[in-house]
Amino acid sequence: MTTQAKAYTPSRKKFKNMNELSTTANLIVHVIFIAACLCCIVPLWIVVAASLTEEQTLVLEGYNLWPRKFSTMAYTFLFSSGGGGVLVAYKNTIIATLIGTCLCVMSVGLYAYPLSRTDFRYGRFFTFFSYFSMLFNAGTVAFYLLCSQILHINNSILALFLPQSFSAYWVIIMRTFYRSNVPDAVIESARIDGAGEWRTLLQIVCPLAVPGFATVALFAAVGVWNNFFNCLLLINDRKYFNLQYTIYEILRSVQALKEMASQQGGASSNAGISLANLPSESFRMAMAVVTMGPIVLAYPFFQRYFVKGLTIGAVKG
Repeated sequence: MTTQAKAYTPSRKKFKNMNELSTTANLIVHVIFIAACLCCIVPLWIVVAASLTEEQTLVLEGYNLWPRKFSTMAYTFLFSSGGGGVLVAYKNTIIATLIGTCLCVMSVGLYAYPLSRTDFRYGRFFTFFSYFSMLFNAGTVAFYLLCSQILHINNSILALFLPQSFSAYWVIIMRTFYRSNVPDAVIESARIDGAGEWRTLLQIVCPLAVPGFATVALFAAVGVWNNFFNCLLLINDRKYFNLQYTIYEILRSVQALKEMASQQGGASSNAGISLANLPSESFRMAMAVVTMGPIVLAYPFFQRYFVKGLTIGAVKG
């Protein structure tokens, strides 16, 4: 027995080492992932540094990792020229993003769940119905008439999120997720225990589908937050402008003021800034920081649900 044990030990150790990365391979993997992280982080940091750099220094010396000449003129002009408009636009965008994301997750989740059930009689019809809507686009005129003449959501905050509250593409994705991550045995066991459809969905299926909900919520939030077209087409009242369209208007005002500066020889704007020294490049970078900041900060909270949902739930025998 001792001889056999000694003969077995080296082979077991060798089998264990075959499943481990060597020191060199581990170092290479770490270097690759560090380089990938830097490729994502460094451009964002350059944008932040450029937004805090004086306009003339940025034009003459270009972009750097650190501000050569620190200046907050871009942010000062952004919030002073917009006045309370930027803050109102922030409020409208946050409200639209929160409500639109919740509506999208609820509508997609409720529509996709019965399609994932094999005992649903009309599953193929409703699957084709949602897929068929992805093949054709009625165009801008039909979209405008639907929102303004039928739904009557023009010039209201509903126009910022209601058209994005459902997506046929995410229905198909969520249906596939239900089928691959919610075993039929779990639903059958809930039926045997006397659970109804709503209780099965809320207490059994939804905890297992957290990663799918988080994915839909993340992309829906990004879509509503970055939406520009709905505000341009459907809203005329400034109190309902979202952040993207408000900043677009401010950028147009900056370009118009710089054209006036070349004709008037450097007058002063309403914010007390010389028209000749109005920020242009740094102002664009400041707008990028203002618009992307909340989404970048919110992503780690969604990531927590991604990781948690990968290991939650299983068929236990």
